[in-house]
Amino acid sequence: MSGLNDLICGFVERYLRAERNASPHTMRNYRTDLLQFAAFLEATNRGEAPWSAAAVTHIHIRQFLADLYSRGAQKTSAARRLSSIRSFFRYLVREGVVQDNPARLVSSPKLPKRLPEIPRAEQVNRLLDELPADEEASFPEREVAILELLYGCGLRVSELTALDLEHVNFGEGLLRVRGKGRRERLAPFGSKAERALRSYLEKRNTMLAAKKVRQQAAVFVNLRGTRLTSRSVGRIVKACALRFGLPGDLHPHSLRHAFASHLLGEGADLRAIQEMLGHKSLATTQRYTQTNLGQIMEVYDRSHPKAREN
Repeated sequence: MSGLNDLICGFVERYLRAERNASPHTMRNYRTDLLQFAAFLEATNRGEAPWSAAAVTHIHIRQFLADLYSRGAQKTSAARRLSSIRSFFRYLVREGVVQDNPARLVSSPKLPKRLPEIPRAEQVNRLLDELPADEEASFPEREVAILELLYGCGLRVSELTALDLEHVNFGEGLLRVRGKGRRERLAPFGSKAERALRSYLEKRNTMLAAKKVRQQAAVFVNLRGTRLTSRSVGRIVKACALRFGLPGDLHPHSLRHAFASHLLGEGADLRAIQEMLGHKSLATTQRYTQTNLGQIMEVYDRSHPKAREN
């Protein structure tokens, strides 16, 4: 299996890391999925010659998915693994390792279409308004700044943690953000986010000086003075949510969903939201927006001639 494993390693390192600038989390998921598929092939080999990529057919991929289902895997899990296999073989076709992509002949599991669970605007506003005075917060200035940028700018958590001081333009009220695929965009931030960011940076610099830590490029740092990780931001957001009665599964990405949904609810243009989120496709932006059912009924009652009795 070393040949197939070597190809997986090349796909992750040369394609995902070098070309796509994928996050460590994304690379880890692809590697795990593909090595699991390789291990399945190994288990079905029964001592015969090692598998080659060219020997893999759509039948083997379907058998792999069937094995996942037999062990209780959900459709979302199976769909992710199929997507990983499909991308891997697409890369091998491009590199001339195989002639065809066998995963093209395997249909993706049909997934239920669910709107994302997002906090309401008043919930987020209460969280941001009351957090600075929260006695339980270990570093309230940092927490407020994180939440303001996640919600106020619609940043991905990886974009937030990658921010450097040189990326913040207070004069123009803009952040220079590097998103997926190394695409850069300018994200505007408002006066409230500016105050939160300035307050945090003042505390940050004082803390670094007290700890005699040399100046860091990263905007968001931990209490040791090193760059904050995405996982740490997730823990901070969850802890804030729990303290203020929001769902315990609130994720930084939920605030990005809220950013898009609340903008749309206030009449923002979908194309403008697409630009602010850094989406390549408008279809992706549409999945990030969520219209409140009460708003729909209100518009219907107010506008449709048959909605009210004469």
